[in-house]
Amino acid sequence: MTRLALCFVAGLAWGQGWTQWGQNPRHTGAVTVAAQRPEVIQGEFLYDPLADAMREDSNGNLLVHYMSPIVDGQDVFMMTREGEWRSCREFLQPCGTALWSRFQWNVTRLQWEGGKLSAKWTTDSRWKPAPDTGSRWEPVFHPVLMGRYIYAPSNAGMVMKIDRDSGRVMEQINPFGEENPNMYVAGPLTADDGGNIYYNAIELAPTNPWTTEVAGAWLVKIGADGAVARVSFGRMNREAPATCRQSFAEAGAAAPLPWPPTPDAVPPSGPCGRQRPGLNVAPAVGADGTIYTVSRAHFNASHGYLVALDPNLRVKWISSLRDRLNDGCDVSLPASGTRGGCRAGATRGVDPTTNTLPAGQVMDLSTASPVVAPDGSILYGAFTGYNHFRGHLMKFSPAGDYLAAYDFGWDTTPAVYPHDGTYSVLLKDNHYGATSYCGTAAFCLPDEQRYDLVSLNADLKKEWNFRSTNTQACERQPDGTTR
Repeated sequence: MTRLALCFVAGLAWGQGWTQWGQNPRHTGAVTVAAQRPEVIQGEFLYDPLADAMREDSNGNLLVHYMSPIVDGQDVFMMTREGEWRSCREFLQPCGTALWSRFQWNVTRLQWEGGKLSAKWTTDSRWKPAPDTGSRWEPVFHPVLMGRYIYAPSNAGMVMKIDRDSGRVMEQINPFGEENPNMYVAGPLTADDGGNIYYNAIELAPTNPWTTEVAGAWLVKIGADGAVARVSFGRMNREAPATCRQSFAEAGAAAPLPWPPTPDAVPPSGPCGRQRPGLNVAPAVGADGTIYTVSRAHFNASHGYLVALDPNLRVKWISSLRDRLNDGCDVSLPASGTRGGCRAGATRGVDPTTNTLPAGQVMDLSTASPVVAPDGSILYGAFTGYNHFRGHLMKFSPAGDYLAAYDFGWDTTPAVYPHDGTYSVLLKDNHYGATSYCGTAAFCLPDEQRYDLVSLNADLKKEWNFRSTNTQACERQPDGTTR
């Protein structure tokens, strides 16, 4: 049986804490210690007993976004989950992802004692994830440690304040008044340097939530003094369009492959839906207190924005993720008129699925969140799709100006390594073997499958590349051995 476990290795520097998503409010994902070889497993803790059944029900894929362990001194805080997984193949209801609302997500405190990892307490967070969007990817549950307290996502858009020593619930913080079962904490919590907590919340329709207009969405601030403030995503972005250009895929048989159907073809349009956060976005906070989050149209991931707000939740600027790229037809794709490329005569650089300049998309199955670099610029990993169903890491200035992009940033919050008066950006650069821009191999050439780690300079130019060639995996057996 596969055991999904939290493992600890020799050489871990406990003095370097990891208290939240991306380690700090800027999400730069780094600690100031040299990495050591993970040679000895010192302890392990099983935190999701449902993993095996979920993986078996998804053709061997585990479609879950798990939190990063929160580490401070000898303490480790981790999610644990309780419940029963029932496959929809058993013809019993509810089943599959419909069971999410019946699971229990806990926060568990672990501690090193006598060279062993011991569980000290477990507290039910009452959190429930937003309903399945159709991707079957489970949203992320991610608390934050601030001083004496763990702040955990809870139900109805609320946050639970938990005493770190005892696990006792000190307060259930509700920014919305009456408890609403259709309200969700939509992503990890972020704590800034002053002890303020930020998160995104969303209210969905009780039925058909992803095809029915969103009821509301907010960025919430819980002040270090306990005061609560919020601003709606609709108020943040009042200029967002009501009608959005879609893609030729939504035109069905009226748009035969290869795309674009003609050099001047225009895809269909439809309602955008109101602005709301991507489901798993953790707000970032810069050194100057500026808050960054990501907004998207409810019905259209291609109409997304990077939003900057001041500490009082007033909008400083909004920067669209659309019309920033120009590496589609005849650039990142094979020559137009050849297999894998666009239709002959297509305009150079356009996204073949829309016949416009490519847009960075905010996808709900991603966990990409903004990162604030040492120079104050902001990085965000957007999906683009036409480049073999990958993405682009996009960079914006502190004033919201678009600066650069690197082909691939999909579902990643990159790490930042400051050095020599500049910095490097570290991220995965995976090629999944997908077809170029559609699911029909006769027209769209499959990509080579490979898995890389890359380092980029501050201008997002590649410094080095490491390719993983290890196809082996090991797991701990019930008798303590590994294979």
